[in-house]
Amino acid sequence: MLDHGSVRRLRARAQALAGGVQEASVAAVVRRVFAIQAQDATAADLGIRVRGRDITARAIRTAYEEERSIVRGWYMRGTLHAIPSDDARWVLRLLAPRIIAGTGRRYHQLGLADDLRQRSDRLLRHVLATHGPLTRASLTEHLTTLGVPPDGQVPFHLIRHAALTGVLCHGPQRAGEATYVLLDDWLPATQDSRPDDDAALAELARCYLAEHAPATLEDFAAWSGLPVTWARRAWRNLAESGVIAEYGTLTMLARRVEEPIAASDIPDVRLLPAYDNYLVGYRTREASVPAPHQARVWPGGGVIRPTVLADGLAIATWTRGSGARSIQVDAFGPVPRQIELGIDGEKTSIVRFLQPTA
Repeated sequence: MLDHGSVRRLRARAQALAGGVQEASVAAVVRRVFAIQAQDATAADLGIRVRGRDITARAIRTAYEEERSIVRGWYMRGTLHAIPSDDARWVLRLLAPRIIAGTGRRYHQLGLADDLRQRSDRLLRHVLATHGPLTRASLTEHLTTLGVPPDGQVPFHLIRHAALTGVLCHGPQRAGEATYVLLDDWLPATQDSRPDDDAALAELARCYLAEHAPATLEDFAAWSGLPVTWARRAWRNLAESGVIAEYGTLTMLARRVEEPIAASDIPDVRLLPAYDNYLVGYRTREASVPAPHQARVWPGGGVIRPTVLADGLAIATWTRGSGARSIQVDAFGPVPRQIELGIDGEKTSIVRFLQPTA
């Protein structure tokens, strides 16, 4: 059996958060971890930064807007993530039908019948083809021609529905504000093999294990938002192909079982942003955050605070003061000098990232 320390180090290294692992480019970071939690755009950028080597905010914008190697959209659990652009379509085909079905009650509450949602999809396709890229406010103005109110949650759900049906995706920023574009214009289809559901499900599970293992199928279900019955099917398909191996009660990709798991003499310190994948990718939290301090990371109301890791273990939370130059760390206990030096280095890196001309 793996103890918590070994599990934590393996998971953190898989996420490029320990063992000195850092990727050289934005695309490489997102390929490695597959999905960066992105409902908060700045937090998503910081989540890429912390896993890379000297990655700048400009490099992230280039990856989104010029290389188009990564794209932001609603994927796992119907939540915004940044994922590799090459994976956007097959992941959407696998997950979107369940997300739409799971939103059915909310659609009903908002009066968004299927016919209205289809008309909205057609309208948004037309206006983006004619006028795009457009901000959410601009799309909302066009949606009012269908008789929907401009305030409240209706415009958001119609825009999200169009994203889930493959009409649109996030495009370039305009004056710091996100815009939307037609998916097929922004990410032209290449050789799309259109894997069937079982193949796509198995591939999503393989990607999850590559970035999160050691993990359980229940962890995969919690991360993806898919039913446990689907997770069992994915595990079965991977086991039959010899892709995974059981390690006690946990599962890993077969090639990773023999990797060393010894602790490092020099702590690897990283400052995670709010809502980071490392903290939301599992059903339970005990391997990464000491139980007495979990309420400081998850205070309630859906909040997940920015966290300081040392070799994958949460030892503090942190906040930004005004102007991004001031970063305060609230440690869970005494901090050794080596870790203090690591925290200082991360603070400097974050300030430089957020204010590159400072």
